[in-house]
Amino acid sequence: MNQVLPYRMPRLQLALGVSLALLALSAPAQDLSSLEAPAEETIDDRNGTSGKLLLTGGVTQVEGAAGGGLTPWAVIGGYGTRNQIGGNAYFTRVDVDDYSLDSYGALVGFYDRVELSVARNEFDTENVGAALGLGRGFTIKQDVFGVKVKVAGDAVLEQDSMLPQIAIGAQYKRNDQGALLAAIGAKDDSGVDVYISATKLFLSQSLLLNGTVRFTEANQFGILGFGGDKHDGYEAQFEASAAYLVTRNLAIGAEYRTKPDNLNIAVEDDAFDVFVAWAPVKHVSLTVAYVDLGNIVIADKQRGVYASLQVGF
Repeated sequence: MNQVLPYRMPRLQLALGVSLALLALSAPAQDLSSLEAPAEETIDDRNGTSGKLLLTGGVTQVEGAAGGGLTPWAVIGGYGTRNQIGGNAYFTRVDVDDYSLDSYGALVGFYDRVELSVARNEFDTENVGAALGLGRGFTIKQDVFGVKVKVAGDAVLEQDSMLPQIAIGAQYKRNDQGALLAAIGAKDDSGVDVYISATKLFLSQSLLLNGTVRFTEANQFGILGFGGDKHDGYEAQFEASAAYLVTRNLAIGAEYRTKPDNLNIAVEDDAFDVFVAWAPVKHVSLTVAYVDLGNIVIADKQRGVYASLQVGF
């Protein structure tokens, strides 16, 4: 049933070509050690506008939190500093061999301390839906409401300390296909993920590192419900990100996310991506990635393209 649609490869080649073009058009890699952040990150902070350094608020992950594409970081979304309110809106398309996912939403960051987010995930089963008797293009929808609170450290300002920025967060997920999820063995159509993230930006090395521990019972991010006939209950999962700032407005990196395996219908694999994030101006960023989601139900090796556009302040 793992049918690879013929139009996928040109789409992947196009995305990889865009990534290479961004690298070529950007200025040569430079030492960012000169970006030593003052007590208030930029002069814009004193003027009441977007005060954070470029790209230090991350992009928006598929569940709506600030971070990478797959995993949240401890940073608070938007460019608002401790005296400001910031925000982002985003649209993401994930296109793998047999499925596609559209994710869109917005977040608000309050005084670089608290982040509130909302996201909608729309998972298109394409030809697999027809094979399962659901109809081609059958779509599963999920709403995600998130909160994140910074509890210690500062990833940017505390360059003289090895303490990372630490945040705790929660994501309430609500799926619209309760009857279908019960039929495949899921225990619930809604659930809450709780996570703790630690993020450290080494400005002199132009390097960002993040680790997240997530307590979850979500199947495929919640798209296939919560808990299952193989295992029911919360498990700790690990997520990691690394990003290198090639220039002030261009970052490359990779992410890895483990996932629980709760359903007898199919083995659930971990996910990873390799990404390029580019901010042509401070309030707009584009992220393009190669993503591998592993097996999803009856379709194995789900690999393809992740592309996300974010606007914010």
